[in-house]
Amino acid sequence: MKKSFVLLVAVCVSLLAAAPALAGMLEINGSTTVLPIAQIVAEQYMKEYPNTRISLSGGGSGNGIKAIIDGTTDIANSSRFIKQSEVDQAVAKGRYPVPFAVAYDALTPVVHPSNPVSNLTLAQLKDIYLGKFKNWSELGGDNRPIVVISRDTSSGTYESWSEIVLKGERVFPGAQLLASSGAVATAVAANRNAVGYVGIGYLNPSVKAVAVEGVVGSAETAMNGTFPIARALFVFTAGWPKGETMHFINYLLHPEKGQPLVKQAGFVPLY
Repeated sequence: MKKSFVLLVAVCVSLLAAAPALAGMLEINGSTTVLPIAQIVAEQYMKEYPNTRISLSGGGSGNGIKAIIDGTTDIANSSRFIKQSEVDQAVAKGRYPVPFAVAYDALTPVVHPSNPVSNLTLAQLKDIYLGKFKNWSELGGDNRPIVVISRDTSSGTYESWSEIVLKGERVFPGAQLLASSGAVATAVAANRNAVGYVGIGYLNPSVKAVAVEGVVGSAETAMNGTFPIARALFVFTAGWPKGETMHFINYLLHPEKGQPLVKQAGFVPLY
């Protein structure tokens, strides 16, 4: 995995010999986790290149990748890597998805600030999301029912959680499935019994981050691999990017342009 990621970063760095920006329109679709990064970078990009207009939409990693396959977006944001089945669909339509890692993330469990639980193991998180734990008192908390909140199954964040925490099993039917990371954070903030998970860019004082296996999710622990639910965030293009698309990705990956904005958005830059 690390070798693959290093290769992706090397590919990204090779793009930094950017072509001149071309005036035009860019469509960016996909992951709501990556959306804050895309928003802040797009805003700054359009300030520097005012002849370019960028249209952003969320809807989940799966929808972004589907848009790449269908040819309805220039760039797909994704909080997971593309599936082989999606590659096959794209190739069948004459499109060849190209990945670019753009940031690191620590996928962090969150609870209401009043919840005394501050650390959970991967095994405990798995059993919470499989519906085996029903009450916070079973985990050292108050005698209150556990309200489980998850992302919907089209989400790359859900896919990462399912792979790392649930080991491929599906969240139990009693969980509330929400369409965005922002919605998860809002729901947890409003319910003292709730537990959810978000990328670190969505952490705020209205929710309490929970350590995993005694490790707090942070830029440092995501980068050094000690946080158990760390991951890379990606953008995909349908074939090697050209023109305005290439110029924007160059900007996003540039150590002095887009990457500081990744940090400003609350995520972990590559450099």
